[in-house]
Amino acid sequence: MEVIRNYINDKWVESKCSTVMPVINPATGLMMYHVPAGCEEDINEAALHAQHAFSLWKNVPATQRIQYLFGMKSILEKHAGEIAEICTKECGKTLVESQAEIIRAIENIEVACGAPKLMQGDFSEDIARGIDEYVIRQPLGVGACIAPFNFPVMIPFWFMPYAIACGNTYIIKPSEKVPMTMTRIFELFSQLNIPAGVLNMVHGGKETADAILENNYVKAISFVGSTDVAKYVYRHGTANGKRVQAQGGAKNSVVVMPDANMETAVKIITDSAFGCAGQRCLAASLVITVGKARETFNTKLIEAAKNKKTGNGLDPNTDMGPVISHQSKLRIENLIQKGTEEGGKVLLDGRITDTKESGGGFFIRPTILDNIKEGSEIQRTEIFGPVLGLMHAENLDVAIKLVNSGKYGNAACIFTQNGSAARKFRNEAIAGNVGVNIGIAAPMAFFPFSGWKDSFFGDLHGQSKHAIEFYTQIKVVIERWHDEWARKF
Repeated sequence: MEVIRNYINDKWVESKCSTVMPVINPATGLMMYHVPAGCEEDINEAALHAQHAFSLWKNVPATQRIQYLFGMKSILEKHAGEIAEICTKECGKTLVESQAEIIRAIENIEVACGAPKLMQGDFSEDIARGIDEYVIRQPLGVGACIAPFNFPVMIPFWFMPYAIACGNTYIIKPSEKVPMTMTRIFELFSQLNIPAGVLNMVHGGKETADAILENNYVKAISFVGSTDVAKYVYRHGTANGKRVQAQGGAKNSVVVMPDANMETAVKIITDSAFGCAGQRCLAASLVITVGKARETFNTKLIEAAKNKKTGNGLDPNTDMGPVISHQSKLRIENLIQKGTEEGGKVLLDGRITDTKESGGGFFIRPTILDNIKEGSEIQRTEIFGPVLGLMHAENLDVAIKLVNSGKYGNAACIFTQNGSAARKFRNEAIAGNVGVNIGIAAPMAFFPFSGWKDSFFGDLHGQSKHAIEFYTQIKVVIERWHDEWARKF
């Protein structure tokens, strides 16, 4: 069976590690191919070539560097259908969802094309007689991305286009669960004729990630994944003198006020909670109804969730695909059971026990648990699956307290037609991304992707100006050129 290769210095090379891992189609449970387990030697080889390429790439004018980004955009647009199909086979999401993340990747390429403007520094003439002072931005060196499984196309493009536009070289480590999506993209990118060593891809698991954290050539690391691993990456990366931005987990709350447009709120929240089978860091995980909102919201929510068709993402009639693995399925089902043991009431049970019905895939239908207790494990734990918990608050103050009570701070949303309530929520919710009548508060590419508390570790986020700042360092220059003129005064 095929073993996927690494892409290093403009060549497809076999891993120096002989151990391989299976890549499973989550909709069928069948193995598709193998991916290398990875090793330090693979990263060392990629980083060495990337460092050599950096010595030349950093001196290429930014206006020329971004020409390769225009090529990336064209390739992704032209081959979006093919890439989306591979993405769906690997991670289970629907074709529509796969196509949507390709669009978000392209948006980041478009913003990164503004690097010549975004990298501009400040200039001050005559800070003293005959002396000028200004700031310039320069690239760091070799950057790297440790990517998750749930958005194999979009998330690497939060970082990579900005890094290379700024003059850095780059290494992408895709998730070992979804290696072929980025592999195919790199195959297509061979058309770019970008200088060897500027873009590299190395597959593998933990050993590969650890090698990125340890390699002396790697100067900046971008990570997206669980909070425990984000802490690990941030701690070890910074200890080794690297810049690190590490996006962690989430437990996103949505507040529904009594005056909310219930039809709209239910549709948007249902899509938020169950899209991508709940496997996204901005998915709605808890709904807090306020006052009389509970009376109508719950009934409409159950009906909408029941109508979500679960199945293979390649089927155009499918609304929700499987979760990523058998292990994830078991973990999610155990959390549902834990929720019931803590007093939660199952309003809609999506657990599938009949293996014939699942067809070998890792399916869980939309699940709704009511009466979630404050402080319970099901309230505090990121489920990362199609499970929505319901809580109730007597007023907005209590609802905001519940929103802010957890350790995460990725996103929080409110549905209301009252501007005062929306303003209060916007100001008091402790979360980096806030939505008002929005179910998924996903920033556009020209805004940074925020995150607070245990949802993010670092200072600068992905996308936009933050990405430019993360992948460059400033140099302050003070210079005098007019000695004779200055002496006259």
